[in-house]
Amino acid sequence: MSSFLRPAVPGEDPLITPSENGHADRAPKIGGGRISGQYRPISSHLAIAPPVSVVIPAMNEAENLPYVFKTLPDWIHEVVLVDGNSTDDTVQVARDLWPGVKVVKQRGKGKGDALISGFAACSGEIIVMVDADGSADGNEIISYVSALVSGADFAKGSRFANGGGTDDMTPIRKLGNWALCAVVNAKFGARYTDLCYGYNAFWRHCLDKIDLDCTGFEVETLMNIRVVKAGLRVQEIPSHEYVRIHGVSNLSAVRDGLRVLRVILHERGKRHGRRRPPAFATGVNRGEVS
Repeated sequence: MSSFLRPAVPGEDPLITPSENGHADRAPKIGGGRISGQYRPISSHLAIAPPVSVVIPAMNEAENLPYVFKTLPDWIHEVVLVDGNSTDDTVQVARDLWPGVKVVKQRGKGKGDALISGFAACSGEIIVMVDADGSADGNEIISYVSALVSGADFAKGSRFANGGGTDDMTPIRKLGNWALCAVVNAKFGARYTDLCYGYNAFWRHCLDKIDLDCTGFEVETLMNIRVVKAGLRVQEIPSHEYVRIHGVSNLSAVRDGLRVLRVILHERGKRHGRRRPPAFATGVNRGEVS
């Protein structure tokens, strides 16, 4: 069993980090260091040590946030809401729903800019990206976290892995996603089943290796390419995408598809240091990467 994911022993305080010899003065290791987080109960039988931050970029999503927040597990360490200069009650609704929410005011524009701002504000060892339109189910976060504490560096959501699905993709978007995914797989040696999906999770140290520098919806593609180029271990997680509940998406299939293509072409011609060949994990009930 992972040193981070452990049984919650009845009668034992799940917020204590005991070591093998029974003392509470040693925290579990991550890489070459130690984490300061304490065990957090996930259920009566399971607890987790690494603190988990959830980043939610939002602009005028006040009507959707109740649906987003009600599925978030109460064991997560923090919620970071990046407000893209909303003109509705997005910030107040978030504070009412999650009193401890950390609100970050976005200075620039675009989803990529919002996520970069949100990542910088996170204090957790694990970071989860969740859209604010109600299309993602927060109950799936445990699958992402489980993959990370089991050895993955980057847990990538996939609507097309075995067990995943989507209710919100037009045929043209599905075709475009498939074509762009095929190009990335061919050019970078990846084995992705989905490319343009915003539900992902990763260890915070990954940010030092992928160096994000884009502003728009192409940010997910850039992340997917750079984790491969950096030789990070990737685990695809089957995820179901639901229809946006309220409002209209700012995504444009043609405009943003071209931006994604430009990122792919730019990254193909750009050299990037790699510590080891890209690793794609497979697992039962987590989707296969082939």
